[in-house]
Amino acid sequence: MDPAIKESLLERLTAYLDELDAPEAPETDVAETATAKRMASDGAREVADEEARDLFSVFVEIAAARNEVRAQSRIVKDALDQFRAVFDTLQSGNAALDRELRQAHERAREQSRTVLRPLLIDIIDIRDRLAAGLAADPPKRARPWWARWQRTAAVPDPWREGMEMTLRRLDRVLADRRVTPIVTVGRPFAPAVARVVATRDDPSAAEGSVIAESRTGFEWDGELLRAAEVIVAKRAGAKDHSGRGVVE
Repeated sequence: MDPAIKESLLERLTAYLDELDAPEAPETDVAETATAKRMASDGAREVADEEARDLFSVFVEIAAARNEVRAQSRIVKDALDQFRAVFDTLQSGNAALDRELRQAHERAREQSRTVLRPLLIDIIDIRDRLAAGLAADPPKRARPWWARWQRTAAVPDPWREGMEMTLRRLDRVLADRRVTPIVTVGRPFAPAVARVVATRDDPSAAEGSVIAESRTGFEWDGELLRAAEVIVAKRAGAKDHSGRGVVE
């Protein structure tokens, strides 16, 4: 309530009480008293009307605020829906891009493996020939008759040392390309990585186990690059399922 209205009402009420305390009031005073009462009643009515108008204004503002909140909520909801749609589109686009990148990497890997496979097999064949040459005994050269009485240290063969260096270099190249030999000797025959070229009666080995290799097999990143050719232990009198003869 406005302080000025309160002060005016208090002054009127004080004047009215003072008039009641007077012993004899003339007619003019009675008229003034009635006027004061009417004015006090009018002031109270005005105060009540003012309070009602203030309360109505509060309700109107609350209703307007509620409508504004609803409108803002709808706007926020629409914005969130749009953001969600954009996010879903971006996510699907990223998933498609990742899938295409993986497929491209896979195709590139397969193409590179297709190109490198025959090259690696040729390198392995060259390695096998070098290893076979080193395993063979070098030809003996006839010594002159006067060298028999000379005690000279054995002279290393440069040709053999060169072959050994080349073999080590080829083994390092294959290892760098993750090409590793397959270990088969002493293990049960595995048709997935080896092929039987002969069988042998070996009482010291378990039947069906590999006792020798005629050609070493190789794996490339866990995949078979070249199958091994092996000789498998077989008991005498047992049926040969390899289609090869028995090596004595």
